[in-house]
Amino acid sequence: MAYKKKVFVSYDYDNDKHYKNLLLAWDANKLFDFSIHDHSADVSINSTNATAIKSVLSRYINEATYFLVIVGAKTHKSAWVKWEIEKAVELKKRIVAVKTDRENTSPDALLGVGASWAMSFTYDAITKAIDNA
Repeated sequence: MAYKKKVFVSYDYDNDKHYKNLLLAWDANKLFDFSIHDHSADVSINSTNATAIKSVLSRYINEATYFLVIVGAKTHKSAWVKWEIEKAVELKKRIVAVKTDRENTSPDALLGVGASWAMSFTYDAITKAIDNA
């Protein structure tokens, strides 16, 4: 059995769920060599539940080998994505950033952290970026 790369996915829940779902569909196909872990936080980062959610997300990020950020049109405005990137950097994860459109603004937290980039949302571009992380 081939080793599957354990990937935590960070994304803008309100705007980019369909991209995360595509990753999950790829993960379900046995031909693909990565394993996506879906642990979405559909609450405000400032909510009363945020502390508990951050604790759980920290554990999941720590357990992953790779931290993949889907950079959609509004991702740079997401407080959760910013926090998750900062946590991944703190935990010294291999960071992969995937733009859904090459014109999308990158979150500031991704800049200067040595991320491996995929400038299009295709299986080949994403796996190449993961392999280069």
